[in-house]
Amino acid sequence: MKDVAARAGVGLKTVSRVVNGEAGVTPDTERRVQEAIDALGFRRNDSARVLRKGRTATVGLVLEDLADPFYGPLNRAVEEVARAHGALLINGSSAEDPDRERELALALCARRVDGLIVIPAGDDHRYLEPEMRAGVATVFVDRPAGRIDADVVLSDSFGGARDGVAHLIAGGHRRIGFIGDHPRIHTSAERLRGYRAAMADAGLPMAESWVSLGSTAPERVAAAARSMLAGPEAVSAVFAGNNRVTVTLVRVLADRERESDRPVALVGFDDFELADLLRPGVTVVAQDPAALGRVATDRLFQRLAGADLPPSRIELPTRLIARGSGELPPTP
Repeated sequence: MKDVAARAGVGLKTVSRVVNGEAGVTPDTERRVQEAIDALGFRRNDSARVLRKGRTATVGLVLEDLADPFYGPLNRAVEEVARAHGALLINGSSAEDPDRERELALALCARRVDGLIVIPAGDDHRYLEPEMRAGVATVFVDRPAGRIDADVVLSDSFGGARDGVAHLIAGGHRRIGFIGDHPRIHTSAERLRGYRAAMADAGLPMAESWVSLGSTAPERVAAAARSMLAGPEAVSAVFAGNNRVTVTLVRVLADRERESDRPVALVGFDDFELADLLRPGVTVVAQDPAALGRVATDRLFQRLAGADLPPSRIELPTRLIARGSGELPPTP
């Protein structure tokens, strides 16, 4: 900074103001300082700023899987809000492993991030209590924290699933299957609860063979679907618990239609790319992952600004998008 100040013919405080985007510098002086910065290759020492201000201007994001299309818009929204606040985003994937989630979250805290946004893989987050007491603002997204009180931003998984299944019932279906993720996952459990509520509201029976929870691996989902579609109690419609399940079901049902003239109705939770271009288009209960990311990050920066608020649960609505697959009638 001394070299820049000498070259531009200004004081150190003026250089500091230009570097930090502060007011009080004339355009001509700012131009001279910027020319000196460019000529000398000066870079601000962020480590020194941390020591002085006690903030790193970084936030951490722990996702389930960066490769999952659902998390792309969420990640981008978090990054955009953080950038608007002058902060850098650092993220990583837990791979749905509670130990990996804990390792990542604590590694980010060790690097002194100002705040954390966590999509939980585990159900016990007491390990974060010391970090939160030390000032690391923490917001959970998509699923609530386990065994601690903390801000959480969710989609209405229960209501969305209930609406999706009710849509199939309104179309005449009475035997409806549900294929979802592991039951320990909050969103999976809530969507199963919504399925059961819609069936109960309509006074419909629910055979045990119509529900399958577990890994979203294509082999597991395909086997569950084929089992539901066979035998005297075969389902005429399926509700898929997330986008990965839906994509596998699209393939299974396409193969089945080549062998049979009995179409099966399908509604999936989560929208996915090209769902509208398939024939028929896939009816979905759509979340807004970008809104989840924005709302959570806004809440995080409220905390960082010193907002003294009790932990909140913010639930965002879903919407049903009818494209054709969920409107197929049951076969007489």
